Amino acid sequence: MADRTKGDGRDGGGAAQRPKESAPRAIAARVLARVWASDAFASAALDAELRRAPALDPRDVGLATELVYGVLRAQVALEARIAEFAAKSRWTTDPLVRAHVLMGAYSLCFLDRVPSFAAVSEAVDGAQAAGGPRVGAFANAVLRRLAAAMEAGRPPLAGAVVASAPGWLRGALRRSLGRAAAEAFLSAGPVPPPTGLCLAPGEDRDAWIEALRGAAPAASFEPGRVSPTAIVARGAGDVRRLPGFGAAWIGQEEGAQALALALGARPGERVLDACAGRGNKSWILSRAVLPGGAVDAADLYPAKLSQLRATLSAPPASSEGAEGAGEEGAGAGEGAEGAEGAAARGGLERAAAFVRETYAVDWTVGAGDVPEGYDRVLVDAPCSGVGTLRRRPEIALRRDADDLPRLADLQVAIARRAATRARDGGRLVFAVCSVLREECEAVAARLADPAEDDLGVRLEPAPFDAEIARELAGGGDAFRLLPHVHGTDGYFAAMFIVRR
Repeated sequence: MADRTKGDGRDGGGAAQRPKESAPRAIAARVLARVWASDAFASAALDAELRRAPALDPRDVGLATELVYGVLRAQVALEARIAEFAAKSRWTTDPLVRAHVLMGAYSLCFLDRVPSFAAVSEAVDGAQAAGGPRVGAFANAVLRRLAAAMEAGRPPLAGAVVASAPGWLRGALRRSLGRAAAEAFLSAGPVPPPTGLCLAPGEDRDAWIEALRGAAPAASFEPGRVSPTAIVARGAGDVRRLPGFGAAWIGQEEGAQALALALGARPGERVLDACAGRGNKSWILSRAVLPGGAVDAADLYPAKLSQLRATLSAPPASSEGAEGAGEEGAGAGEGAEGAEGAAARGGLERAAAFVRETYAVDWTVGAGDVPEGYDRVLVDAPCSGVGTLRRRPEIALRRDADDLPRLADLQVAIARRAATRARDGGRLVFAVCSVLREECEAVAARLADPAEDDLGVRLEPAPFDAEIARELAGGGDAFRLLPHVHGTDGYFAAMFIVRR
């Protein structure tokens, strides 16, 4: 095999000095292979791999993470560059080989901190281990040519990310946001986004930020930009190990917090979380209705409701137990003393908040056993997930234009049926983690159209009555959250009053 460490003239060494496949690249390759071969979500697969390597240096964790997300976001552009130097595409059929070749290309094109000789060498080692010597020789030849081409200048990553988005998606984003905003949305960072922490009502955000900084001094904790309950964490690892988890706060993306708060739930009200999933928004709502209110949760999938019930459906046996839980949450971990008092004071209120009833229901068929008379209903409907692209870049490769009308029909059906459970004059928020007009304004317009009313309820667009949503909507009845504007994932929410 040719000496592959001499391709760019910067290494000064021979093949005997070639580094072996690095741990971060091996981890990233396994994650990418799972995404392509079994439709795994990159974030979940990466988390699982990193949990198996707890001793991995934080810099290597960062490299593995960047390689996974970088390759997925720029995949189409990277494959196009490789095609300039490769006559055949058989290398793409083996997921591990494909991963190592694309990681090598990504490093050559976009990672200034990785020398070209190292990027080529490690990619070849990985490809050869996965596919044998002939595959290794192919990777060596192709990546050396790409390294030479990069000597003339590296392309901007943002351009590669935009170019890698499917044509239908670029067109839909331009129709929805405008050309410049569409490109800003696609290339928005940071990637991956920070982890959001959601504080329970009454918790002191400044005190908890100081407590968390003390517990994890190498991490970054800052107040959220949109949600008053949000703390944004970077480099914190598994946040479940931090003080206060599950008592004073939970992990939840900041924009998702804003959707729950936009419902405007108030003490004493009856609230339905109609598409509750595992219950993060129910957790927020159950605290907002105290004292005297109640939250019920519905979802299509019983397994998700079982997980929700395990954490949110059991009120405390006594105030003593609640206070103890609060103190334990604040005291776990060095440096948590600053929040201990706040956690203990809020312990009873936190523990007393719970989901009253859960209902497994397919809203497209009927309302099942869900009762009527709710003051407020939150419909966080199934959607394309386009708003989460910087967190789940693989979504762009799994959706197509034909999905949008089908999803829009589903969203309308779910929201209309859920609206029948609200009282006359009650409020409903329709929300999706998408920014596409077909799933946002177009669906909201259909919900407000009397011609589509076949269930005996009317949905009238109305201004939000929650302060956070009034500000985001500028006093109107709908708003979008965008990563390049608000720093959150992308979302849309619209408020309606239910009339019978």
